[in-house]
Amino acid sequence: MFRRRIGFWYRLAAVIAKPPLIVLLKRDWQGAEHIPAEGGFITAVNHNSYIDPFAYAHFQYSTGRVPRFLAKNSLFTSGFIGAVMRGTGQIPVYRESTNALSAYRAAIDAVERGECVAFYPEGTLTRDPAQWPMTAKTGVARVALQTRCPVVPVAQWGANLLLAPYAKKPEILPRKTHRVLAGPPVDISRYYDEEITPELLREVTEVIMAAITELLAELRGEPAPAAPYDHREARAEQRRKAAEEGSK
Repeated sequence: MFRRRIGFWYRLAAVIAKPPLIVLLKRDWQGAEHIPAEGGFITAVNHNSYIDPFAYAHFQYSTGRVPRFLAKNSLFTSGFIGAVMRGTGQIPVYRESTNALSAYRAAIDAVERGECVAFYPEGTLTRDPAQWPMTAKTGVARVALQTRCPVVPVAQWGANLLLAPYAKKPEILPRKTHRVLAGPPVDISRYYDEEITPELLREVTEVIMAAITELLAELRGEPAPAAPYDHREARAEQRRKAAEEGSK
């Protein structure tokens, strides 16, 4: 099976990013044995800090299997950052409806070439007030079903203590610990021969997110919520309450 070299641009990014990460964060990384040594695969990771893509990339870089992240397309056109994004093989995501599926096609191609594609299934930082994974988008399920590749669930915690979700200033002291727990691949083989429908994609996504949440509960040492936070439902409830208050 093909295994892509880390390459110049990824090594350059590591030289730039690793020193501040090592200074700012202690490391408690577990589960690297679940990262496949060869062949294409997906990692599905929770997202709770603007810093955690760098911290998580540091973990996976240390395994020798570098991740290809899906990232907004504007990052690929901005000077040095754009050069690094293109050079390290990251995958642009276009928000426009006409190009929305191109990212998934590129992710499928990368997996089929034997690479790792790292998904943040939630699509953005969690909005859950307690920072548990929230309801997710179905792109990770689509790529997983079409490639039938291993899907490795990964939970991380600690970068959010350095820089909380949507915060502008980090809390540097005391020094935080970035904790990672990668689990065995999620078994979704029972879905392989079913017709890919929106309902199936949602069900497979929920299975993957449940595995991530279970790992995060282990990391945090506390039980996870019975159901994931749904930002759309929460906003709808807020609007309903505001309308009720306004009518009094």
